[in-house]
Amino acid sequence: MSQEPFIRPASNEDSAGIIALIAACYSEYPPNVVLLVDEEEPELRTPASSFDGFWVLEAEGKVCGCVAATKTGETVELKKMYLVKELRGRLWAQKLQVIVVNFAKEKGCSLELWTDTRFHRAHAFYSKCGWQKTGETRELHDFADTTEYRFILETE
Repeated sequence: MSQEPFIRPASNEDSAGIIALIAACYSEYPPNVVLLVDEEEPELRTPASSFDGFWVLEAEGKVCGCVAATKTGETVELKKMYLVKELRGRLWAQKLQVIVVNFAKEKGCSLELWTDTRFHRAHAFYSKCGWQKTGETRELHDFADTTEYRFILETE
C-alpha cells in the first residue's frame, strides 16, 4: 500500500467496505464460515449506529481493518476485529485493540471478547496482548456452527 493507513471512526457509509473485509477474512476458514449479513449480522449495514464505538483502518480509500465496541452494564466487549492479510504483523491490530481498551477505561468498564474457536491466529494475538482465555465457551447456533472462547483483559 502506497498510502499509510490511518484509523478513524466508522460511518454507516463504511458498511460495504466492512462487510467486504469481514467476508474476505472468513474466506480463509472452512467452507461453512461465511458472512450472512442479513440473516445473522444485520448490524453491519449500520456500523456507526449499531455499536457504541466502531473504528476502521483505511488506506487508499478502502477499509482494510476494523474493530468495534459494545457496552453492556459495566462491561465493554471488543467485537468485529478484522485486518487484511497484507497489514497483519505490522502493529495495526495492536493499535485497533488499544482503541477499545482505552474506550473501556474511559467508561470505567471491564473488558471481554468472544472469538471463534477456529481462529487460532486471533487467539495467539489476543494472548500476546495480555488477554486471558477464561475457559468459557458459547455456541452461536449459526450457519457456521460457531463455538466461541471468552477472553478477558485486566486493565487495572
